[in-house]
Amino acid sequence: MERVPTNLITGFLGSGKTTLIRRLLDEHRHTGERWAVLVNEFGEVGIDGAALGEGAAVAELPGGCLCCTLGAPFRTTLAQLLRRQKPSRLLIEPTGLGHPARILDQLTPFAEQGAIDLRATVTLVDPRQLEDARVTEHAAFQDQVQLADCLVAHKIDRCTEAQRAVFWRWAHDLFPPKGRIAETSHGAIDAKWLDAATGFAAPREAPPSTTPHHGAGHSTAPANRPPAEPAPGNPSRLEQDRSTPAACGWLFHRDDTFERTALLTALEELRGCQRAKGILRTGRDWLRIDVDSDGVRAEAAAWRGESRLEVIGPPAGLNWEHVEQRLLAARRSGAEQG
Repeated sequence: MERVPTNLITGFLGSGKTTLIRRLLDEHRHTGERWAVLVNEFGEVGIDGAALGEGAAVAELPGGCLCCTLGAPFRTTLAQLLRRQKPSRLLIEPTGLGHPARILDQLTPFAEQGAIDLRATVTLVDPRQLEDARVTEHAAFQDQVQLADCLVAHKIDRCTEAQRAVFWRWAHDLFPPKGRIAETSHGAIDAKWLDAATGFAAPREAPPSTTPHHGAGHSTAPANRPPAEPAPGNPSRLEQDRSTPAACGWLFHRDDTFERTALLTALEELRGCQRAKGILRTGRDWLRIDVDSDGVRAEAAAWRGESRLEVIGPPAGLNWEHVEQRLLAARRSGAEQG
């Protein structure tokens, strides 16, 4: 088996990793190359795998962080993905709360055995996050920046000139210096950046697992816990309230549909969360949903399965029962379903 070029796409919650990957996949769909994506999400309801659409082999590992709770499942899933799909390139998207040093350590055996060829680690930073100490002081953010080969200011269309200037000063002061520093919006990067020089040569020393941020900031829920079967009007709810931050996901019955205006109004209440993602059915259409401090964004999705939503709450958590009732209130009436 040929060595598969492999990139880690990192960035804190809300930095736009999935948007970047989706754009890369769209741009390479016509080339005939088969790309694969391994996605890890903090919550237990996988969203990104469904949102990435067609044209790539996608494997999901929801319910924790690759760097701590998903070691063995990660290695098994990666080996199966490489063996069965034989991709031309592999992109790995860890949760925004994950530590890439530990993930790179887990990739070392695959590189040493000649299965993968580790290329540049691309890290996205929303320049506005540099104003938030909860982000800049978070160990995961610091690890992501430290191990970036290509550091990209993302969402610059939403930044002021002053915020962009702060990013450039901060990025140029980093040590060791980055191989590439750039800025962009809407996930538009040059695919050649994926093959840029990498600082990876040997396993990096990961932060010790006994540090407070590791135990408190990561889910300890069993990976891939099978959810209860949803019924019409009675979604399956998977909570991670013992993690920091708390998270909750919903799987709706495939016959549940939502009234678009009422749904978007209900989702507006989630703007205080750290991040919310979903794919939700409105009549005959499905919407890919993103919610953060910028508001609610919705666009058409090719997904035709059950509706699903994942919310990572603020440090104080959210009232999940209230969120669920607001979502159920946005369902179409029985006569309108279908």
